Amino acid sequence: MEKGSYCLSAMSASNLVLLFTIGVVTIVMIRIMYIVYRRSKPLNPKSPQPLSALIVLGSGGHTAEMLNLLNVLQMERFKPRFYIAAATDNMSLQKARVYEDSLLDKAGVDAVGRAEFMQIYRSREVGQSYITSIGTTLIAIAHALWLMIKIRPKVILCNGPGTCVPLCVIAFFFKVLGIRWSSVFYVESIARVRKLSLSGLLLYKLHMVDQLFVQWPKLKEKHPRAHYVGCLM
Repeated sequence: MEKGSYCLSAMSASNLVLLFTIGVVTIVMIRIMYIVYRRSKPLNPKSPQPLSALIVLGSGGHTAEMLNLLNVLQMERFKPRFYIAAATDNMSLQKARVYEDSLLDKAGVDAVGRAEFMQIYRSREVGQSYITSIGTTLIAIAHALWLMIKIRPKVILCNGPGTCVPLCVIAFFFKVLGIRWSSVFYVESIARVRKLSLSGLLLYKLHMVDQLFVQWPKLKEKHPRAHYVGCLM
């Protein structure tokens, strides 16, 4: 009799665990579907509040393209601004500082707001072995998580450097958990004519980018959810 009661209690406990697991998975899936639906909605253009912006810079022309993009935006809507580049990329942050100094000279800090400059660990350096990159990737993710908790941006702007991937992934999980809604805008490099960059392809396929902009019609044909905006350079 005792053995039978034990079996019944064990089965009840396992059923409760199963039902709880199914419930959690269902809630998470519903939340993800809601995020995928809502991310296609544009930000309210009439919102009076400025939006804190995380701007991801990168070597190899990414920073020059990003600064050109910022020139056509209403910078008074994006403040404060947080510029992030790889820990080994000092040149990009120097260019960002020069750009911010020019904004201050033209309009003043009250109009354009303040800016901060930060660095993030790379997941993998050029030429680094894949085995050792596992450890550096984990470090980069932990660092990205700390930065996202610290900054909590409303908008993330990126255009291709691999350093943006862990930041965008964490931003997506923050949405799922209801911690913070950060709208991710990815502008593919003008150098990408026929294929998306690896960063852009990953974020597009995983639905982790709110809006992806391409500068060549061929990319729009291959990726219908992308937005063709023509050449921005």
